[in-house]
Order: sequence, then C-alpha cells, then structure tokens
Amino acid sequence: MTNDVNSWMDNYERAWTSNEPDDIRALFTEDAVYYDKPNTENPWNGHEEIVQHWSGDSADQPEDWTFEWTLLGQDGDAAFVQGVTTYLNGQPTYDNLWVIRFAEDGRAREFTEWYMARK
Repeated sequence: MTNDVNSWMDNYERAWTSNEPDDIRALFTEDAVYYDKPNTENPWNGHEEIVQHWSGDSADQPEDWTFEWTLLGQDGDAAFVQGVTTYLNGQPTYDNLWVIRFAEDGRAREFTEWYMARK
C-alpha cells in the first residue's frame, strides 16, 4: 500500500494546487467523510461538500504554500501521514497529522486532519 499512499499524496498535492473539483473528487469515494479536525460535529460528507469546503472562498492558492510530508506508518486500510505546511503569505506554518482510511479502489473513504500552528 505504500505506493498507493505515495500516489494518493501526489494526487492530493495536485488537487491542492489546482483546486479543480474533478481533481478533488478523484481523491475520495462518493460517500467519503472528511474531518477537518477530530471529532468535529460537522464533517464534510461526500464529494459535493468536500469540494465546496476545499475550493471555497478561503481556498489556498498554489503560490501561497509549500508542503512536505512523511509516511509514519500503515495499519490495514489506514495510513498515518505527518506534514508541514509552510505558508508564504504571512500565515503561520502548520504541523499536520493525517489519518487516511482507504477504500479498496485506492480512494479515501475517510480523512481526518489535525493541524497546529507553530509559534
């Protein structure tokens, strides 16, 4: 599954750069759940909500950030990714931890992110 995680992460960065709905949809199953923080009361459910929140008015622009990541490990259908998002427009740098649960077709069926701004 490591190659699948690498491919998925490449596609995630492509979608993050393009903000194109089709690129975003390609990452997730139709019924995927995206937790923008653990235990949120309002996760993003399904393609349309994920696309809406991802590419809304506050969408990151590709020239505004860089991202580095490391695969921490895998367990069954879950992958654990540590990342660092560095914003180049005056916003803070963020440390990220992602839990990605994959469907059999390689798309994410569940995505949870933790992020903390560096001081």
